[in-house]
Amino acid sequence: MSASKRLDEKIARMRAGTATRKDFIIADAKDADMAFGVTAPGPGACLPSRAHEAQACWKSLSDYRDQIRAVIQQDIVDIMLLSASNVEQLAIREKLFAGSPITPAARANDTSDIWVVRGGKYPSLPSRAFRTATIEHMKYGRMQTDCAAPHTGADLGLYSITFTNNIDWDYKALEDFAAFRLEAEAKRFRYFLEVFNPNVDPGIKPDAIPSFLNDHIVRTLAGVTSAGRPVFLKIPYNGPAALEELVAYDPNLIVGILGGGSGTTLDAFQLIHDAQKHGARVALFGRKINHSEHPLAFIEFLRRIVDGEVEPVEAVKAYHAVLEKLGVKPQRRLLQDLQLTATSRSYRR
Repeated sequence: MSASKRLDEKIARMRAGTATRKDFIIADAKDADMAFGVTAPGPGACLPSRAHEAQACWKSLSDYRDQIRAVIQQDIVDIMLLSASNVEQLAIREKLFAGSPITPAARANDTSDIWVVRGGKYPSLPSRAFRTATIEHMKYGRMQTDCAAPHTGADLGLYSITFTNNIDWDYKALEDFAAFRLEAEAKRFRYFLEVFNPNVDPGIKPDAIPSFLNDHIVRTLAGVTSAGRPVFLKIPYNGPAALEELVAYDPNLIVGILGGGSGTTLDAFQLIHDAQKHGARVALFGRKINHSEHPLAFIEFLRRIVDGEVEPVEAVKAYHAVLEKLGVKPQRRLLQDLQLTATSRSYRR
């Protein structure tokens, strides 16, 4: 029997105006294999044949899936974002979400600005729309002609757009988004919309980018009726003013923030605290969770922060205490981990 999903319950309370801070939604973004390839699972032990090489070594796909299974078992996050192939393995074959309150989601498109392969230069070029996964494969793991049949995979996907201020690229991106929306509506597939800051020079001043992004979001969704609108947004945290402006424009628009690069532990804890304070109701963290010393403890403190149980600085100190108790060596000394860094909110998750 399928379990009720916390995401749906929280969204319903947000729509009804009865939500509390405990209804803040946390997602673990484990879709990095569609961006980074081999390096997606994070640093790991070197194989014997590579032990002499002066370069990083990486965890395997099996390791990555074990990390995902552990987070599902922990049962704190509300959404687990995966590639379609991992949805097939974990949701369809292993049925790990059937009895879980966690909602599986799949990356529905993989635009060229997330092709962060070693030696590649794609993120430095104007973003081009691209979709590897089909809706049928995300929902069923195969082609499925009967859309009324119950899905066993994901009925929620992440669709991403990067506006560049180039008429040709942005026009094409919006054409593809329109096609996706119509298909998703016909096939009863929900989505949330990720809108990145420009990944190339947009020809405007840097301090104008937050307004550029907000205007594009509102303009893009103004022509979309309720049947085709996203469940929520995923955007960069461009500061309190920009976030408050977007939230104030349409209180029914549920705004979430992405995590950016790994950074320090305080970077992550302060970001989720500040985003919630200024109106965000969702946070999707990928590398911040995956590259932490102990992802499960890290997630627990994210939850405690948004629930109002602990402030970010105290959470960092408590997190280090947990690491010490578990015998896990921290990546940084406590004083270093209590620093805010500008690089932590760079590309992409």
